Amino acid sequence: MSRLVLITGASSGIGQALALRFFQAGYRLALVARRTAELQSWAEANSLGASSYQIYSADVSDTDSIVAAGHACMAAQGVPDVVVANAGISIGMDTGMREDLDVMRQTFATNNIGVAATFHPFINAMTRRGSGTLVGIGSVAGIRGLPGHGAYCASKAAVIAYCESLRGELKSAGVQVVTICPGYIDTPLTQQNSYSMPFLMKPEAFADKAFAAITAGSSYSVIPWQMGVVAKLLRLLPNAVFDKALSGRARKKRQQAG
Repeated sequence: MSRLVLITGASSGIGQALALRFFQAGYRLALVARRTAELQSWAEANSLGASSYQIYSADVSDTDSIVAAGHACMAAQGVPDVVVANAGISIGMDTGMREDLDVMRQTFATNNIGVAATFHPFINAMTRRGSGTLVGIGSVAGIRGLPGHGAYCASKAAVIAYCESLRGELKSAGVQVVTICPGYIDTPLTQQNSYSMPFLMKPEAFADKAFAAITAGSSYSVIPWQMGVVAKLLRLLPNAVFDKALSGRARKKRQQAG
């Protein structure tokens, strides 16, 4: 039986591009999303073939929902070889606004608890088998905080640290943990941004690079590599210089801004 990959947030953007790339490499697909009708239409349009994929309806911000989807996957298709916790949201926030505290809660529920809940059903099964790869999708935005991006940057910094912790916990069991940090990828998530996005990358090109990193078992990868260099340089900047450089930068649009 061919290898199996489970991908959350598979109905658009990075998740969809990764699903197609894994399919092209011969993997069976377990595709998780809230918008299952759109995902079904996409699968049929790309001639995936009914035996090559299953679709599971789940909201990663609802722990019981995504855990149930994981168990349903194992019952129907077996234990995946690769699990990609890709689903995430990005919403601007202003801590001075009470309603934006709810935005932060929503962001953490999806981007952080959702990642852990996605991995949870498979940890024991992969450990017993002695193999498997868990992939957390972080972001270069998790390397330094950006004005107006407090919730998103903090959540992605947490993804990076969480995956690093999990990697140490599972290494002796033969389970790999891979962290992928995308830069700017041309998806619905970034198309609303009103500021410049250096090294903007097409989802298909990102998926090729990410697939190579995942199958190689790379513990940490920034894609594209140019954004990795930029991120390292920003990390080295003194705070005063960094703050001045970003002082006039456009902020991420708030949810309440319409």
